[in-house]
Amino acid sequence: MSLTFRPCVLIPCYNHGAMMAGVLSRLSPFILPCLVVDDGSEESTRLELERLAAEQPQVTLLRLEQNAGKGAAVIRGLEECARAGYTHAIQVDADGQHSIEDIPKLLALAERHPEALISGQPIYDDSIPRSRLYGRWITHVWVWIETLSLQLKDSMCGFRVYPVAPTLKLATRVPLGKRMDFDTEVMVRLYWQGNTSYFLPTRVTYPQDGLSHFDALKDNVRISLMHTRLFFGMLPRIPALLFRRRTQHWAQQQEVKGLWGMRLMLRVWQLLGRRAFTTLLWPVIGGYWLTARPARQASQQWIARVKQQLAQRQMPEPSRLNSFFHFMRFGNAMLDKVASWRGELKLNRDVVFAPGAREALELDSPRGKLLLASHLGDVEACRALGQLEGSKVINALVFTDNAQRFKQIMEEMAPQAGVNLMPVTDIGPETAIAIQQKLERGEWVAIVGDRIAVTPQRGGDWRVIWSNFLGQPAPFPQGPFILASILRCPVVLLFALRQQNALTIYCEPFADPLLLPRGERQQALQHAVDRYARRLEHYALMSPLDWFNFFDFWQLPDAKEKE
Repeated sequence: MSLTFRPCVLIPCYNHGAMMAGVLSRLSPFILPCLVVDDGSEESTRLELERLAAEQPQVTLLRLEQNAGKGAAVIRGLEECARAGYTHAIQVDADGQHSIEDIPKLLALAERHPEALISGQPIYDDSIPRSRLYGRWITHVWVWIETLSLQLKDSMCGFRVYPVAPTLKLATRVPLGKRMDFDTEVMVRLYWQGNTSYFLPTRVTYPQDGLSHFDALKDNVRISLMHTRLFFGMLPRIPALLFRRRTQHWAQQQEVKGLWGMRLMLRVWQLLGRRAFTTLLWPVIGGYWLTARPARQASQQWIARVKQQLAQRQMPEPSRLNSFFHFMRFGNAMLDKVASWRGELKLNRDVVFAPGAREALELDSPRGKLLLASHLGDVEACRALGQLEGSKVINALVFTDNAQRFKQIMEEMAPQAGVNLMPVTDIGPETAIAIQQKLERGEWVAIVGDRIAVTPQRGGDWRVIWSNFLGQPAPFPQGPFILASILRCPVVLLFALRQQNALTIYCEPFADPLLLPRGERQQALQHAVDRYARRLEHYALMSPLDWFNFFDFWQLPDAKEKE
């Protein structure tokens, strides 16, 4: 876990002393600090909790003099967590009904989405009372109405990870339910605040000898009043809720319409030159910037992260570092792509080498190479490398399923571009065989290392490695690195950044070959991805407007959510 992610366990307890020893025993393998909030329990539970806290150094006991309710106990515990420096608190009920063994999965989700509430999504066995099951579905329907969304899949599960700071911020602004109405209300209001929730299926069992504090009359009245408050609180929020969209991953985004506009822009460039193209680009990009809300938000998020990192490292901030000029840079990059594939980008005029870049390519070597690139800058500029004396045939793997309009433009404006393009939707055995044949002929193959596959593998797992990038874990695809290890060829990092009115090509050796020993495969794969992420971060801070991942790079796409 990163230094900025410090979780602990939070257990609100009211008269569950007999079960706490078993709960703490199941928690012990995770070596997590544990805060138990005694919510004014009777003497037998109080004495048992004091004994357990004295025997187990990782357990801290906080006692409330009078029973205030689960919600009040959780908020009081979160305040103590904040004082102790913890960023996240895993709420576990004291009755032992939760599958505590799922804590690592919940924490993994919380680390990837540090501002979100991570909740279990219960899978019940036959022990659940029918009345409870039906009551939960009534609450689900109300929550969907109160959020105008189906995103909150279960608002009543008490097995969850709270982001401490956002939850306390909410608690200082509005009074939250203090008893059985707390779990649902805090989730809905966090959603309104902008802190969404992610869910992990988990088994929940109701112990036969369990002690329930649910009062059929009082708590149902509290829950009804809570839903009344939330419903009327939803009404003034209707416009914001209706137009709320989570920033989508690139694989889920619909490509921007406007094929005729793109065609017109490129004809202007052909007839009148780049200056006229750039002049016309201002209103076009302005309109796109105003209407492409998800991409604009992703750009603003990126700019904010970059500024924070530059300030922390005491590095100078580039001029025009804002989302509008980020979009402008992308518009000009489209022109560079077409010009590159038409062969109109000339070395030493439009494309130059950074110091040491030419040497890293080893032009005299007859061996094929894998050029590990990214969506930072214009990877298509590697096409200009074909003008080098002794250069090789260069092939580029491209994901074309979500770029059909741009593909059509390329076919019209640069029909020769498709000769060395290798369209793929995923990296599989057939792709590896095709690449191997090209490498054996001494050709070079360029592949990006910063885009995950369009869909998860069977079973719903994403083939990714999480690595720290600009201060927070981000998912990187396993495929390019596993492919490089299978091909046993030299791997060279390549970045093409626009600097001083020219594309500057940076190259540096990465591995020769990239080894992933069977016994240490996962560790070696993590090391390789971490190295790539560090170099990507280095070059991204050099030229942040060259970042062309206009989506939330730090989260996985939600394959189940349809926006």
